This record gives sequence, C-alpha cells and structure tokens, in this order.
Amino acid sequence: MAEINVTPLVDVMLVLLIIFMVTAPLMTAGVPVNLPDSRAAPLDQQEQPVEISLDESGKIFVDKDEVSPASLPDRLAAVPKGDKAPQIFLRADRALDYGRVMQVMGELSRAGLTKVALVTNAEQQAQ
Repeated sequence: MAEINVTPLVDVMLVLLIIFMVTAPLMTAGVPVNLPDSRAAPLDQQEQPVEISLDESGKIFVDKDEVSPASLPDRLAAVPKGDKAPQIFLRADRALDYGRVMQVMGELSRAGLTKVALVTNAEQQAQ
C-alpha cells in the first residue's frame, strides 16, 4: 500500500505564494518617486498608459527609459495622437519644484497629449 504525503508540497506552495504576493507590487513601481498623498479615487484603465516620471533630482523618465529634457519633445511626438492617444500618467516627486512639473506638462500639451493624470499615493483615513 503506497501513500503520497502531500504536506511538503503544500508547504512549498504556500511559501511560493507568499513570495509572489510580496514581490509582485514591487515589480510594477517603475522609477522610485516619493509621491504626494491625495484622496482621489483610482482611474479605470482599459489600455496600457504611458508613464512619465520625474525623480527628486529632476530627471525625466518615459516608461522606464531616462530621457533628456531636450529629447522629450521628440519622444512625445512618437506617441499616437487623436482618438488612439493613450492615457498619460505623470508621476512627480513631492520634493520637486512645481515649475519643473509644469514644464513637462507644457511639453505634453504642446505634443497634443491632453489625457494626463497626476499619480499620487492614497491618503490614509484617520479613524
């Protein structure tokens, strides 16, 4: 009579599940930016947005690629316009100068990309 002990298999699977649950949110962060807090609700999204990030030193990243301020208009010109224009997620560090963020938003507007969402952290409700 042969029996299979499944307890070690269940233990290994639970450990792997915990590892994936912990590492999955870390893989989607992109460029590390200290976002401000907001009480706004998250947006519903059907297609993949274009993420533009500004870190605390003012470096600009389109998706995860660093872009110089001089080449930003050329990079934005490659993004589709009109009805097929994707949503733009603008992530800026809270310590960054407001004028620097406005320069990037001006370039977005000049490129014809008007569906811009500012990304923030969800504010914790005091109870």
